[in-house]
Amino acid sequence: MELKKILVGLEGLKVKGDLNIDIKGIDKNSKEIKQGYLFVAIKGFTVDGHQFIESAIKNGATAIMVEEGCNIKGINIPEDITIIMAKNTREGLAISAANFYKNPSTKFKLIGVTGTKGKTTTTYMIKEILEKAGKKVGLIGTIATYINGKKIKDSDRTTPESLELQQLFSRMVEEGVEVVVMEVSSQSLKLHRVDGCKFDIVLFTNFSEDHISKNEHPDMQDYFQSKLKLFDMCKTGIVNVDDLHGAKIPKLFPESNITTYGIDNFANVLAKDITITNAYVDFKVKITDRNERVKTGIPGRFSVYNSLAAICVAQKFGISPEIIKEALLEVRVPGRSELVNNKKELTIMIDYAHSPESLQNILQAAKSYTRGRVISVFGCGGDRDSGKRPIMGEISGKIADYTIITSDNPRTEEPQKIVEQIEDGIKKTKGKYEVIVDRTEAIEKAIKMANKKDIIILAGKGHEPYQEINGVKYPFDERIIVNEIIDKLEKNEK
Repeated sequence: MELKKILVGLEGLKVKGDLNIDIKGIDKNSKEIKQGYLFVAIKGFTVDGHQFIESAIKNGATAIMVEEGCNIKGINIPEDITIIMAKNTREGLAISAANFYKNPSTKFKLIGVTGTKGKTTTTYMIKEILEKAGKKVGLIGTIATYINGKKIKDSDRTTPESLELQQLFSRMVEEGVEVVVMEVSSQSLKLHRVDGCKFDIVLFTNFSEDHISKNEHPDMQDYFQSKLKLFDMCKTGIVNVDDLHGAKIPKLFPESNITTYGIDNFANVLAKDITITNAYVDFKVKITDRNERVKTGIPGRFSVYNSLAAICVAQKFGISPEIIKEALLEVRVPGRSELVNNKKELTIMIDYAHSPESLQNILQAAKSYTRGRVISVFGCGGDRDSGKRPIMGEISGKIADYTIITSDNPRTEEPQKIVEQIEDGIKKTKGKYEVIVDRTEAIEKAIKMANKKDIIILAGKGHEPYQEINGVKYPFDERIIVNEIIDKLEKNEK
């Protein structure tokens, strides 16, 4: 493709060289550059891609994109190399990639789901409904990428980098996908990963404290404003109006066609007469002018909200109430309120809760239906928002009957330091707790102390099959860990 066609839509470019050259590929990794490629230099949090311009040229780059303000003096760039200077090379990469892959998001319906929590479950619910209705569906999110019901790859992040995203979209077009539902993180919006995407529907689940750190958002205002960018990219929105920030969105975007949903406040799609158990929730809701009883096998009040969001999307596609109800009853999401089958017949639930509000939600849900104690086992991730650690400790101390503070993914941080910060919060409560840094030992302690009336909540890891320590990922699937512990305990009892 001609370079000038790849750059369509990018404003304020300064160019030195030929824009009529043929570009055979694009990449931001100099090691992946081949003959005839465009190299896009990205200034990252730890590494500046501008340092690798010479390497990219050596590997065959015939054009390079650099960012305004970055110093490229002293870098040997041959005269026949086309240089494009962009205001923001992250945006430049996103738009260029979309153009290079012939704007695949215009060839299917694209649904973007954002919010602090509920994104993953909601996207799975939407996927299940659409597939039941006979649609060919793609899903991109925190857990994995799916094309037409087949898992293509596990995910490294909630929303892929722009180049990978457009490559996935292009593959989905080739495989006949009609609808793509995608989790859109605040980081992806802030870092221009979804620039160049044509959204048909955008959905806002909720907003609460999370992702405040040096490499994420400096404050809550920046976090919220990043999420709002999604509504600038689409005129059809779906919003949870029970959420304080969500309730603001229809007023902020008065020209948009926004459908609202909720439980407590007036909304277009409203849940009533809610029943919550340890195995399911059901509720009454109007679907296409009919009052229906809807049931889903994911327990907790938050599942009502996620179901309502999915129903709103389904109605945009004219899907019948019967199909919606059948899909919501059958949907299951790995690591989201996931019950672990075990020989001891204990109620052990794995949940990805890793923010204050998500931890509060899962513990409150468990508290509302358990006949015994709620035993909370959780830690906090390293190299992430440290401010939420004492908050989560306090939440668990107030709600759970017993808390075992442990390690999550410490990454490059010292686990003991993270645990102590959580402890600062739980000490403000009268909650019973202990600290067991080793996560396997912590889970074992919870299993040993539990009886059949209790519920154990293993929070934070969810679908993740690993534990990251000092930059190394070790196998750690809690479903396997739980049953290995129970097998060991049984042998010891004999």
